[in-house]
Amino acid sequence: MARRFLGSGLGLTFLVMIAFPLAGGAHAGDCRSTPSAGVDWSRCAKKNLMLTSSDFSKANLVEADLSATDLRDSDFTGANLSKAKLARAWLGGARAEKANFEKVEGYRTGFQKMDAEGASFGAAELQRANFQGANLKGVSFEKAELSRVIFDQAILTGTSFNSANLARADLTKAVFEGPLDFSNAFLSLTRVEGVDLSSSIGIEQHQLDMACGDDKTKLPPGLNAPQSWPCADKD
Repeated sequence: MARRFLGSGLGLTFLVMIAFPLAGGAHAGDCRSTPSAGVDWSRCAKKNLMLTSSDFSKANLVEADLSATDLRDSDFTGANLSKAKLARAWLGGARAEKANFEKVEGYRTGFQKMDAEGASFGAAELQRANFQGANLKGVSFEKAELSRVIFDQAILTGTSFNSANLARADLTKAVFEGPLDFSNAFLSLTRVEGVDLSSSIGIEQHQLDMACGDDKTKLPPGLNAPQSWPCADKD
């Protein structure tokens, strides 16, 4: 019996499927499942949907395509969205404590009033994203693309911008206490008028020379306001 099974084409195919079930990393989640805690939507296409107030806590959303999807007031606590596509999606009011947003594509994504304390946006593409009123305590934006991002009334206490691109981003109305990490950050025309940077770490004179501050901007000891302040171009 065993010899006949192994000798057949079907038997060989069955053995190959067992031996190499995920060959080439082609695994995708259960894309037909509905939103629920721990759902696996990895590599699933979920664009242009209405999914407000959904439960994605501890979900696997790696490389999922959620472009232009309405995810407002949803729960992403502890979820993994690494490399997900979130361009023009709406996550306003969502919970996302300790969620993984590393390497997401979030062009013009709305994160207004999202609670993302302790989350990671490392190496994320977030150009023109809106974090107005978001809780970003302890968030890592290391190596993230943050050009023209809005941080109005966002809580940035303990936030790291290490090696991030903050070109033309607006920090003027951000709320934070203690140091922010600007090590190796690109601050070309970054808006820091009136911002207290006195306890910030990693910030150097050449970074300030590119930024846009004013006489109300507080700087760390040893650094000086550039003669170019205030900037003429605030576009």
